[in-house]
Amino acid sequence: MTPRSLPESPAPHRVVALLQPPQSTFPLACASEVFADHGPVIPVRYAFEVCTEHPGPVRTQAGYDLLVTTGLDALERADTVLVPGWQQPAGTEASAAVIDSLRRAHGRGARIVGICSGAFLLAAAGLLDGRRAATHWAQAAELAARFPRVQVDAAVLYVDHGDVATSAGSAAGVDLCLHLVSADQGAAYAMRVARQMVMPPHREGCQLQYAELPTSGPVADSLAPLLEWLSGRLDQPVSVAEMAVRSQVSARTLTRRFGEQLGISPGRWLLDRRIAATRALLEETDLPVETIAHRVGLSSAVNLRRRFHEALRTTPAAYRRAFRADEAGRKADTVSSGA
Repeated sequence: MTPRSLPESPAPHRVVALLQPPQSTFPLACASEVFADHGPVIPVRYAFEVCTEHPGPVRTQAGYDLLVTTGLDALERADTVLVPGWQQPAGTEASAAVIDSLRRAHGRGARIVGICSGAFLLAAAGLLDGRRAATHWAQAAELAARFPRVQVDAAVLYVDHGDVATSAGSAAGVDLCLHLVSADQGAAYAMRVARQMVMPPHREGCQLQYAELPTSGPVADSLAPLLEWLSGRLDQPVSVAEMAVRSQVSARTLTRRFGEQLGISPGRWLLDRRIAATRALLEETDLPVETIAHRVGLSSAVNLRRRFHEALRTTPAAYRRAFRADEAGRKADTVSSGA
């Protein structure tokens, strides 16, 4: 069955990145790629722009300047404010104007996102008080020491509270941004963006950061080839023993590697991928639940409904209805705005 086409959005979700010298270029590039215009194959759902406190050249850590012409007033029209790193010398505090702008944006309902060291600015604005937050593992102790009211989680890739979200190191920012796209636009849209970027499905926030490598001895083999192989065979039953044979290790060794590299078991990782594929099929097709269950390797409609409810606290039918209702609302808004 041909997937249903994705509807156009009447008003793109505006993402504004707040920059500050010396700006880290990698997390900024990652965010701009996720929220960029991906061409005619993917409907435009986001508008991405940058701003800074003092418009003009913004020095970067890469040795060149970015010309940013928009000031803090851009935050007043943002749906999401994104802080792609915040590299400030020790003892330097964010200006009162930046803190006030961030608090005002949050107060009127904008989502505030900190990538990597961007969590420091969110903490300075008081947006993380009493909440879990992620940042790069090497900066976790500093964040906890400077902001004791923040519950710093040095292990996870990202933490999303809905109105505020933080991620670990730069690459984890891609995972967080794709997670936010999935929350905003649905799993199918996020998967299309990931494919366009030649990215694998995003990692779940509970997965571990790669904090340390062994100081001696061989480095454990990457799970990437196995994960890619599994992603292409979701419709087939695969046991841990079969995964181990594929990886040419024992089942015990494979399970240990999943724990070390991803923080979850092989079975949990595979189930997460199957739930993500289920969401995409519910959003994009009219396939019955029984057919979807077989396509994603969950064997039966009964098993799919149970697993889906455990993961998302809703049923496949209710999820599909809610997504279609939201889609219908977008179309209605498009018609009314064009009238």
